[in-house]
Amino acid sequence: MIATHRIVEWLTRLVQIPSVGPANAGPRSGPCSEARYAEQVAGWFAQLGAAVEAEDVYPGRPNIYGVWSGTSDRWLAVDVHLDTVGVETMIGDPFDGRVADGRVYGRGSVDTKASLAIVLTLLESVREQGIPLPFNLLVCATSDEETGAHGAAVCRDWVRRQGLKLDQLIVAEPTLCGAVHGHKGSVGLVLEISGTAAHSARPELGQNAITAAVPVISALMNEHQRLIATPPTSKLGPGTLSVTMIRGGQAHNIIPDRCTINVDRRLTAGEDPAVEGERIIEIAQSHCPLPVTAQWLHQLHPFYQPPDSPLVEQITAWSGRAPTVAPYASNAWAYGGLANEVVLFGPGSIDQAHRDVEWVAISELEQAARFYQRWWGI
Repeated sequence: MIATHRIVEWLTRLVQIPSVGPANAGPRSGPCSEARYAEQVAGWFAQLGAAVEAEDVYPGRPNIYGVWSGTSDRWLAVDVHLDTVGVETMIGDPFDGRVADGRVYGRGSVDTKASLAIVLTLLESVREQGIPLPFNLLVCATSDEETGAHGAAVCRDWVRRQGLKLDQLIVAEPTLCGAVHGHKGSVGLVLEISGTAAHSARPELGQNAITAAVPVISALMNEHQRLIATPPTSKLGPGTLSVTMIRGGQAHNIIPDRCTINVDRRLTAGEDPAVEGERIIEIAQSHCPLPVTAQWLHQLHPFYQPPDSPLVEQITAWSGRAPTVAPYASNAWAYGGLANEVVLFGPGSIDQAHRDVEWVAISELEQAARFYQRWWGI
């Protein structure tokens, strides 16, 4: 068994390197991104015997790929994302990585630096003991998961260019050490309504973009009701649609010439992001008295792995937790067909992610480490 204190030491070190994505950066995080963290990870992979390659997802925001050659033709892979959400409302020092009450605290501690700490500790132990891996291993440290999850698509394309056929792929997310074999997809859109500004004393001279948004929002909520009333075709449940932000107006006495509406559409199995996004745009344009344009934020496919697959059954037997599906999206959206089996797995609860106090229980680290040892057969 690998030493728990080494996992904790690694995790503390990882948390202490801020890796807030630029979309979530603020005064407390500084203008950071994944770059410094990625550089450190690349160095550690190299020290632990990997062939390392970096590939930019966006300028200065790379994926890091570490490849360890083993003694068989079998390929195992782990995807763990580098970026975290913001820290502006967090209580205390978000990057102290403190250890207290049987927990490790700090941004990224559960989502998902805990999994990387376990992988690094196990690879360190394997190298120190001179144990050959009985398989080939790919660890993908991916950028941009928390915003557009585009790093996963870049990783997928890299794997295909290498001609690799992965047998099993773990996507690191906090799952309480159970197997998550499916999750919904997602479409993010910003709808922009264009009106005409005028003095509010003469509203008839303008075209009010905010009031034009009212029938659009009403139609979108009707679409949500239609979706949730549709019988689901899988365990993922029905699709949903939410209006998550609305912005408009210049001043108290000016008729607003612009209004934007953010729409979050969650997709169930069998739904196509492009098709469902275009449906939202058509609904908006057909119900708005003013011109509407759309900006696509992301298109993430639903993910579903049959629960009777061998890896899901292995995790279930080892953890004692029944396999389940998740309401959130992950990098698994991009990995359909990339591996024979893809499963979300990791220590800690998703309920602790993205919160003002983030932590992971050390007992969860120990349980996840036992899984990795069994999975790797060492």
